[in-house]
Amino acid sequence: QVQLTESGGGSARVGDSLRLSCTASGSSSSIAAMGWYRQAPGKERDLVAEITSGGLTDYADSVKGRFTISRDNAKNMVYLQMNSLRPEDAAIYYCKAKIKRVVNVEGAYRILEVWGQGTLVTVSS
Repeated sequence: QVQLTESGGGSARVGDSLRLSCTASGSSSSIAAMGWYRQAPGKERDLVAEITSGGLTDYADSVKGRFTISRDNAKNMVYLQMNSLRPEDAAIYYCKAKIKRVVNVEGAYRILEVWGQGTLVTVSS
């Protein structure tokens, strides 16, 4: 099975930068996409950014122009470069992988979602 391990969280000041990393290990299954979600106290878990194996990206409006998602397919890693941090960016950040599992010879498949344990980011003035 695939396991996700995040790192890079910590304490930051307004305007600082942090880089989060996530490593997928333990499986030879194809990873269709990897992304980052975050959950602040009292709020729901929301998409921050996602990237497919082909390089297509999607960002939350609140982070466009400040955050950049990238991946290294050979290493099964995904990164989130966070610049110009704001207090509202403080949250637990979770890595997610979408695993493609082929189920028959015709190529039909299912997508399995795997989550990391999360890494805490704090932002203070």
